Amino acid sequence: MAKTGVSDSDPTVTAKATELKKELQRLVRAILDDEDCSTETIDRAKEKICALKELKLRGKRALSLKLLETLTCPEEFRCPLSKELMRDPVLVATGQTYDRPFIQKWLKAGNRTCPVTQQVLFHTILTPNHLVRELISQWCKSRGIELSDPGFHNEEGITVAEREHFLSLLEKMSLTNSEQKLAAKELRLLTKRMPSFRALFGESLDAIPQLLNPLSESNPQSDIHPDLQEDVITTLLNLSIHDNNKKLVAETPNVIPLLMEALRSGTVETRTNAAAALFTLSALDSNKALIGKSGALKPLIDLLEEGHPIAMKDVASAIFTLCMTTENKVRAVGDGAVRVILKKIMDRVHVDELVAILAMLSSHQKAIEEMGELGAVPCLLSIIRESTCGRNKENCIAILHTICLHDRTKWKELKEEENTHGTISDLAENGTSRAKRKASGILERLNRSVHIVHTS
Repeated sequence: MAKTGVSDSDPTVTAKATELKKELQRLVRAILDDEDCSTETIDRAKEKICALKELKLRGKRALSLKLLETLTCPEEFRCPLSKELMRDPVLVATGQTYDRPFIQKWLKAGNRTCPVTQQVLFHTILTPNHLVRELISQWCKSRGIELSDPGFHNEEGITVAEREHFLSLLEKMSLTNSEQKLAAKELRLLTKRMPSFRALFGESLDAIPQLLNPLSESNPQSDIHPDLQEDVITTLLNLSIHDNNKKLVAETPNVIPLLMEALRSGTVETRTNAAAALFTLSALDSNKALIGKSGALKPLIDLLEEGHPIAMKDVASAIFTLCMTTENKVRAVGDGAVRVILKKIMDRVHVDELVAILAMLSSHQKAIEEMGELGAVPCLLSIIRESTCGRNKENCIAILHTICLHDRTKWKELKEEENTHGTISDLAENGTSRAKRKASGILERLNRSVHIVHTS
């Protein structure tokens, strides 16, 4: 039987694939031409290959969906719950067959009956129905449809009705302001409650741009209702929680700029959720680089300086994760992070999180110089005395150890602290293993400096 014809692939997908191939060619040439090429270049090439593979799988998935839309499959091949062609048919205790993700969803909701017969299930073991699976496979093959691996398609248990509702909500994001607000509010709630709706955004390259339409450049920021901005930004946060979405969300044009704009101009909740989204997205190293290059550290640091209690934790978490790369440490220091963070620590605001960031930045020479100039030494010593948190003490003494190595003028302060409170000796005895090493290192240097003074 001839294969059913479908329209050409999505031009957006084709353009994206072409762009990825060009970039991959450039990277491969750089690797082949340079005998001592950097590991970063190789890693970027790997990322492009993975992105191409992901695009290919998504294209096959979309093609199969289009084919199925033009065909009517036998009723016995449809799941009684989803009304869709079954990918992974399984038997329940009553002998009825369902598609695995949908019956799992039914059972996870606390139901213990068979949806068709309403009989109580004596057990919830799901047994693969190999016969029905083989019949469905043959039916698809004869019609040129590629049946995805069990669990690959619709793994979150997405029904036809849910998919249609999702698409209708996205369409409303391009209509009137009132319709946009209602659709954005519902998308926010659905992506919060249902992983299936987060997964749906990964099925199309157009879904996220459609979501962002109300915040696009064609709509002046002054005309955007604060609630609408909050709902769209929060939906982006919800999407970024889904691991398979992180790369797609971050690499969609305008996502990072709109998150940065939200950090500057949104409601407190919008700004908090924008920071949380950047934190969640920065779990991927490639996203750390992308977010850093976009200039997102500056508005994060500015928001940290403003000190909204609700936003502080998410902002600090985002800065900490981004600063795991050397390039972003340099950017953070250049954007004034040391001054802002040290001021907050002195005010005893979110000390745990901010001391950890300061410790991370202390590998940067300019950061250490700024810390010395801004009075970090007495501040950190006082935290060691006051804090009951071993990790805080460890981070503080690690920073002090670095300052001590780079600035001899601070030895006097450390010596006075030791003479008055015995702070460093106490940590050398009772701190974590790392804190003991750093404290002992400072004590050795202090003793050596005293010995030199006495013998000179």
